[in-house]
Amino acid sequence: MRIPCPHCGTRDSQEFVYRGDAAPQRPEADADMFAYVYLRDNVAGMMREHWYHAQGCRQWIVVTRDTRTHTIAGAEPVR
Repeated sequence: MRIPCPHCGTRDSQEFVYRGDAAPQRPEADADMFAYVYLRDNVAGMMREHWYHAQGCRQWIVVTRDTRTHTIAGAEPVR
């Protein structure tokens, strides 16, 4: 799989470290922390994911990827 890094250009996925779903936001209430840490949806389709370019620019990026086909629709820097 080739990932388009916004800083370095298109690179092989072996240069990156996968973190996971980019959608969850840290909750304000402690009661919601269990779901934030342990519960994740297994999305079949387009998903925004965090990736770290460990062997390149060492920047975090958000990759929009189809989890069924591994087709990448785009990538952008984390804000």
